[in-house]
Amino acid sequence: MIDLLHTPLFGVIISIIALEIGLYINRKTKISLLNPLLISIVLIIVILIKFDISLEAYNEGGGLISFFLGPATVILAVPLYKQFEIFKANILPIIVGITVGCLTSVISVVFLSKLFGLSDDILRSLIPKSITNPIGIELSKQIGGIPSITVTAIIITGIFGSIIAPYVFKIFRIKDKVAIGVSLGTSSHALGTTKAIEMGETEGAMSGLSIGLAGLVTVILIPLLINLLC
Repeated sequence: MIDLLHTPLFGVIISIIALEIGLYINRKTKISLLNPLLISIVLIIVILIKFDISLEAYNEGGGLISFFLGPATVILAVPLYKQFEIFKANILPIIVGITVGCLTSVISVVFLSKLFGLSDDILRSLIPKSITNPIGIELSKQIGGIPSITVTAIIITGIFGSIIAPYVFKIFRIKDKVAIGVSLGTSSHALGTTKAIEMGETEGAMSGLSIGLAGLVTVILIPLLINLLC
């Protein structure tokens, strides 16, 4: 057992088992709050604390899973290819919507951080919360944030967004498939896209597109606005 703890296999096995348990609970209960990723994160934390396993030991395998975040995000381009005609027909509102969504996300973080008196390091760490992990981590480093806090914020944002989005669409009677996909991808990145794919192929394609464009828009705008906003 001790030898297993110090091999990459340990982190991979624990991650897969925890996620499968999360998926099983989510399927059985059908409760949105019991998100599979949220359950798996809690289970892994409990296991590491209960058995006094260091984060470094877990990351030997967990890091391998993180390595595939980038390629997994690229795969989301496949649904977009199938729905490319819809994208061309709505290109202007899509780009405007994503840009406005990115600006709203950043401005709300700055406003709330200043309202609650958060430190400048925390503020800068939270700014990339709505873009996908690989881009968010690098942007956090670039603007002086703390990558570990950024990752946590990105995960929480994705989980929260994927949980409440269906209720928001229902309350405000949002039925347009393109609008649903763009809003989910822009605000909740890959986790939101997972929910969008569940809702339909067009929603999933537009959400997958929004992940890349939202990341690009944020990376371009933040270095220009960071000193002004902070």
